[in-house]
Amino acid sequence: MEKILQHFKSIIDIFSDGIYISDRDGTTLLVNRMYEQLTGLRQQDLRGRNVTTLVEEGVFDRIVNPEIVRSRRPSTSVQNVRGEKKIILRGYPVLDETGEVCLVVTFARDITMITQFRDQIAQQKQLIDEFHERLESMIQTSASPTHPIFCSEAMRSLVARLQRVAGTDATLLLLGETGVGKDVLARLAHEHSPRSERMFLKVDCGSIAPNLIESELFGYVPGAFSGANAKGKAGYFEMAEGGTVFLDEIGELPLSMQTKLLRVLQDQEVTRVGATQPRKVDVRIIAATNRDLGDDVRTGKFRSDLFYRLSVAVLQIPPLRERREDIAPLARHFLERYASKYRRSMEIAESTLDALESYGWPGNVREMQNFIQGMVVTGDRPTITCADLPPHMAEACRPGQAYTMPEMQEPRALREIMDEIEREILERAITRHGSVNKVARLFKVSRTTIFRKLREQSPGSEPDGQDETGGTDGINKAGGINKTGEAGKTG
Repeated sequence: MEKILQHFKSIIDIFSDGIYISDRDGTTLLVNRMYEQLTGLRQQDLRGRNVTTLVEEGVFDRIVNPEIVRSRRPSTSVQNVRGEKKIILRGYPVLDETGEVCLVVTFARDITMITQFRDQIAQQKQLIDEFHERLESMIQTSASPTHPIFCSEAMRSLVARLQRVAGTDATLLLLGETGVGKDVLARLAHEHSPRSERMFLKVDCGSIAPNLIESELFGYVPGAFSGANAKGKAGYFEMAEGGTVFLDEIGELPLSMQTKLLRVLQDQEVTRVGATQPRKVDVRIIAATNRDLGDDVRTGKFRSDLFYRLSVAVLQIPPLRERREDIAPLARHFLERYASKYRRSMEIAESTLDALESYGWPGNVREMQNFIQGMVVTGDRPTITCADLPPHMAEACRPGQAYTMPEMQEPRALREIMDEIEREILERAITRHGSVNKVARLFKVSRTTIFRKLREQSPGSEPDGQDETGGTDGINKAGGINKTGEAGKTG
């Protein structure tokens, strides 16, 4: 036993954990070599010194000795040594013959690296979360059509203006009804800008909870609020650095956020929640709304200075009902997309396209997209016909209004009456659809038959001047046609 005591110091030096031995009063008796290596503290500087005094001097911040003496039970704590090392302490009491604590033996293990790894893991998780947000935005961008489908002159002019503006860093404001395709045009502007290789980030201002919108847009610093990430978080403007931020439904943005957005536009700066210093950002902003911002300014719902700052380049997108030439190309485009997606072989009848062109489309392009998708998913035939349309659309498949029989004052031949009815139906159909070709497909007859019937039933009809296609042989304003088979001008 005496020999063991003589070699006690050598024995505890064998342990891979640091060992710190103190008496019940807290006086340091012995530390092993591993403890010295872990903490950088030497035995000659610790021996004989009280642990409480060492805490007061800032050598370390936490001790377990007093708690173990009081409870006579083991205790665990995390200790910072001189603000450089973080070690975990596991202290155990040594009892004398009376059951009182005579010694406290504390095992120390360095967790500085563990803490650093934990911090690195948290940082990596934050980066992964931000990467997922960016990836989700990129997936949404790639999944959406980046080129609008159109053939109308109104859209040609609009897209030409958009492409001219896209090459600058000017703020772009897109106005239009819900579903007209503001997001598609925003992406097109980004693709034609010098920032096309960087991120396009869409933010739906109307779908973010009011209590989260500031932290989502502008980010926050560590500890900014309860539940905040310990490392803080970048907002959308910082995430899209060098790219484009598309603020959809900007009219739904709260007034308090409008003030901060104005600073982004004017100074290219954002201030995170809880921060005192702004951060510089380099982003191009495209905004969109279906609201009348001018009216919102007058009623105090939208800041006038922000409205004027957004109105650098304003594009008004016409609703689908005002550009009916785009309806058939859009319908074919969506049919091709969803038929490919669901592995269906489908087409759409010309008479059905005529009906779609006559429909008002209050939900615009988005309504058409959803409608065609539904037709592909639920359809059980290879061709979408008028019979597949809902009643409010199928009504437009009827080429002419019901014929009203005139009162007859004297006898007339049935053939003459039928010719009159046939002529009126043809004239109404041509006026409605604007093309003999369409009417011929709708009635399943040849163009020649329609020409012949109209000539036979209207002998001596003379041209009324050039029609919209430049032809000179046409029917007069009462509903004529020219050599090309197009309806003549009506004024």
